[in-house]
Amino acid sequence: MTSPAAPSRATEPHRLALQISDDDPAKMRAVLDVAANVSRHYSGQGDDVEIVVVAFNGGLDMLLDDRSPVKERLLNFLKSMPNVSFIACGNTLETLAVKEGRRPPLIEGISVTRVGVAALMNLAEKNWTIVRP
Repeated sequence: MTSPAAPSRATEPHRLALQISDDDPAKMRAVLDVAANVSRHYSGQGDDVEIVVVAFNGGLDMLLDDRSPVKERLLNFLKSMPNVSFIACGNTLETLAVKEGRRPPLIEGISVTRVGVAALMNLAEKNWTIVRP
């Protein structure tokens, strides 16, 4: 029998999905701040945490190589935080490609899903916590 004061270790990792859908550098920085803070919090407790950032609509600019206002910081995340991943909405990429005459380049290491909102719904259905900072 364990005592109630014993620290509890999660058998499953904590799972957080962060939504970025606004072309607002302050919100993009907030998403990265939340990811870093949550990662540090659970790592400090000895728990595993998986974090995914899903970008669509205006928020996709966060993941674009030629215009991300948070590119340097995002590159640092990709290098130093393997528990944080970034997903771009394919529909938004296609819309931009039509509008701009070319598909804008993603930062290396970003994955693409067909429909960003559907990806968030699928994660929610698997008991991920969805947050829009």
